[in-house]
Amino acid sequence: MSSTTSSFPERIELSGEGLVLRDWTEADLAAMPELFDHPDIAYWTPIVSPFDEAAGRARLDRDRQLRAEGTAILLAITVDGGAPLGEVMLRRAPEGTELGYAVGPAHRGQGLAVRAVRVMAAYAFDELAAKQVILELEAENSASVAVAVKAGFTLLDVPLIRGEEKGRPFALQTWSLDRP
Repeated sequence: MSSTTSSFPERIELSGEGLVLRDWTEADLAAMPELFDHPDIAYWTPIVSPFDEAAGRARLDRDRQLRAEGTAILLAITVDGGAPLGEVMLRRAPEGTELGYAVGPAHRGQGLAVRAVRVMAAYAFDELAAKQVILELEAENSASVAVAVKAGFTLLDVPLIRGEEKGRPFALQTWSLDRP
């Protein structure tokens, strides 16, 4: 990331695909554990586990810090600007503009992640002049691989990203969507 990267706007609200992606608010803190305190999210994502209201406060504070630094934005996935159903993330990194997502267990199977990824990718292309957005996924995470495919991403023939998170080794594939 270059030192000339500007911060993101203080407030962001994106609409499209039957969704409203909006800033997390203090009022969302009570809803966050229901969305993020789940074994699937603990296993497949770097989101802390267990996830309680204190973890929500830390996440909200970190979101605001990353946004001010121009590094990342985390937006609540909603259908109408109201109750959060999950989260979509955009991160500027040396390897490119990366997207990520998590949908609360009670809200899965509605295409929320696919639609949120498409809306966030459009924002990256239109507002940030990104030439490409990427997803980094474990091949065994069939739900996330399905999101990548349905959202139009292509698996890149690049080395796996290997590491360890929460005491568990991982190997991430890189999926790409180019600017239309």
